[in-house]
Amino acid sequence: MDAAAADLEARQLRILRRVADLEVAAQQHRLGALSISQEPSWGEAEETSATEARLSAILTARGVLDFTFRRVPADYYDRPLEERRDLLRADSVDQLCKSIVMVNTQAAEDVIDCSNPKNSKYYVVVVQYMARLNADSIKNFIYALNEKQIPKKRFNMRLAPEEESQKLTGFVHNAVTCIGMETDIPVIVDEAITKLDKDFFWLGGGEVDLKLGIRTSQFLKAFQPFVVRCS
Repeated sequence: MDAAAADLEARQLRILRRVADLEVAAQQHRLGALSISQEPSWGEAEETSATEARLSAILTARGVLDFTFRRVPADYYDRPLEERRDLLRADSVDQLCKSIVMVNTQAAEDVIDCSNPKNSKYYVVVVQYMARLNADSIKNFIYALNEKQIPKKRFNMRLAPEEESQKLTGFVHNAVTCIGMETDIPVIVDEAITKLDKDFFWLGGGEVDLKLGIRTSQFLKAFQPFVVRCS
């Protein structure tokens, strides 16, 4: 290789390295802009927590681009939904959702885990705070999902005990989110959430005072949950 060619190759390598550095910087800037918890919160500068960083990495790896975290005050759950909406800067209380771990108390003896999404011992149900969860709708959905080959009496969905929920998800009460759980639990999203006027909803962020807002369409595409009319 002559000197001119070697010089050209060196220049090209420097350009490629610079482009790569710019892409990394742009990605970090985007995540920083989205992660509101990095901004001053309740009078103090908040650093990104390990939980926020972990969930951000999971979302980014799944191709979710539009998400944000927000810190809330300690008395968040003592406040009415309208105040919670304002704290999160949500468009409406309809966007405020929670993730609930449900257990099938009548599952067959050999159904002990979440290895079969169609007939799992546990499901995480994402539902609006303002909605009333209809457990029978979930029961009927799973019954139909199994092509009615399993007796209906084998399905009885109930709220899992708090200790059980924490062990399965790795998240404490009021911090549960369906992203980054310890166990790969099948997720059911209430159909009403997918029909909101705004393509966005809020749910727990893995810590009691951390909430996660996410683009609904991107969430559905990335995680492929079951969408069920269950409220």
